Amino acid sequence: MSDRRPSSADSPRPRPSKVRPQRRNARRFGSDRPQSKRTSGRKPSGTYKGDRVSTSKPARPVKPIKPIKSAKPAHSYPDTEIASRNFQSESPDLIYGRHSIEAALENKRPLNRLWINSRYRYDGRFLALINQAKANGVVIDEADPRRLNQIAQGQNHQGIIAQVAAYDYWDLDALITHAKTQSHRPVLLAADSITDPHNLGAIIRSAEALGAQGLVIPQRRAAGVTSTVTKVAAGAVEHFPIARVVNLRRALEALKAENFWIYGLSAEASHSIHTVQFTDATVLVVGAEGDGLSMGVQQSCDSLVSIPLAGKTPSLNASVATGMALYEIYRQQWAGRINLNTLQKAK
Repeated sequence: MSDRRPSSADSPRPRPSKVRPQRRNARRFGSDRPQSKRTSGRKPSGTYKGDRVSTSKPARPVKPIKPIKSAKPAHSYPDTEIASRNFQSESPDLIYGRHSIEAALENKRPLNRLWINSRYRYDGRFLALINQAKANGVVIDEADPRRLNQIAQGQNHQGIIAQVAAYDYWDLDALITHAKTQSHRPVLLAADSITDPHNLGAIIRSAEALGAQGLVIPQRRAAGVTSTVTKVAAGAVEHFPIARVVNLRRALEALKAENFWIYGLSAEASHSIHTVQFTDATVLVVGAEGDGLSMGVQQSCDSLVSIPLAGKTPSLNASVATGMALYEIYRQQWAGRINLNTLQKAK
């Protein structure tokens, strides 16, 4: 038996017992360590919620953050209302779109100024127009889309705007003489109280395309030749004579004295337009939508005609009805020419 005493290395090392983990602040608030005199009787820092102690600080009131004012742009534009008011005092007549401006230049209508989008300055589609405007001494300014929108006041300008001289209306006597020299059976239009410029522009476009010789409009309570009319007419205003009269009824009586037959277009008329023979000089009178022809204008007409409708829609748009009526008038003229040519060939 050995006298050597067992060393600590020979005996198994005792495994440490599992210790329940304490909270981070257990030594501070929950330990069994006796408190010193300085801390005895003092409540631990924190807020009490029942038997639990919370050491989190109360939420700090959040101060509202003042927004940072953005820097002003290098190039600022005036408000649309101010810009439009200043521009209207400078130039009340504008035309928009490439086709309208090209037609004005071809008809030698005076242009004072031209605004064009910077991207289109050297575009091949606008190059001939710009060169012609330069040759006529027109001031050309490049503008960005925002400036063009301000000038056009929301109209579809297609990247180009021109300031033109006020439209020069024809005298009624000059219009009658012009119509008779253009055709032995001239066709004129008269618009009674059409206030919508889109309708008036569409009427001018259809009338010029079909071959009518001119238009008569009243001076009051009716749309005149404006920038919207010119834009909708797609350049037809520059090739279509328009007379503006003080009294439309007296103008119709003057046309009667020049052997024109006056036909009023009315939805309630008993005579369908295709049953009427348009063999003489003709004036087609068109009224506004809803109100139609006034009573005085109806009394000045030689006959009232209507367009027969088969559907449930009671009436047509003024410009659509005008186009259909004009087509019927010229269809009869074309048919007469075909028959005459056929007879001449037969001989």
